Amino acid sequence: MRFPLSRLAVAGVTALALFATAVSATASATGAHDDAPKPTIVLVHGAWADSSSWDPVIERLRHDGYPVRAIADPLQGLTSDTAYVTSYLSTIDGPKVLVGHSYGGAVITNAATAVAGVKSLVYIAGFIPAKGETVGELAAKSVPPLPLISTEVPGGTEVVIDPAQFRAAFAGDLDPSAAADLATTQRPANTRAVTDASVTEGFRTIPSWALVTRQDHAISPDVQRFMTTRAHARTTEVDASHAVMLSRPDAVTGLIEQAAR
Repeated sequence: MRFPLSRLAVAGVTALALFATAVSATASATGAHDDAPKPTIVLVHGAWADSSSWDPVIERLRHDGYPVRAIADPLQGLTSDTAYVTSYLSTIDGPKVLVGHSYGGAVITNAATAVAGVKSLVYIAGFIPAKGETVGELAAKSVPPLPLISTEVPGGTEVVIDPAQFRAAFAGDLDPSAAADLATTQRPANTRAVTDASVTEGFRTIPSWALVTRQDHAISPDVQRFMTTRAHARTTEVDASHAVMLSRPDAVTGLIEQAAR
């Protein structure tokens, strides 16, 4: 009797070991290990905003265990801004997900291939220029044009959105007080941001996601769809203004985490 029981025990242990190996292999293949390091989410704001515009999204990403960086985009021109962001990215080890809002989309498009470890791109109501194209050429497709005020400064011309029309143009789904605060604190952008030509198409080799904002009066939804279709981005649409990261942070966070996974 002892011999058959020993054989049975050995067979049982072997079967359990094989089962455990299979489960482990499946988990590895599907990325189901909870202890796997998450990529760093790098947020790049656009014109007439700053890093604080990402605050609701940052809070949610951190809650879900993602390391987050929010870059202060200089807004001095696509060429110089790309160089600045590329230098910043080179200090971040490991896998990275780049997220660009509005003009920030053009910056991540050009910076993505210059550093190692960028696993995906996420465009939040973002510009996605092709090689040789300018943000200004894409912006001109939106009707009506933005109500901008220009100021001559050392080093060129800077523009802001007319504060009296800021909410309608940029943040129509925020309450008037919040929109007024954004209008007051908006950062001006140098016109080189829209006249410098794009030189790299990061979306050609890096998987891309995009959020199209249907109530956007800064970049019209049709222009956004044109760009996301051309980039073959996995696209989601949401009823929101251009300030979607403030009005719909759950939708923005959800798309970023899709790209991160």
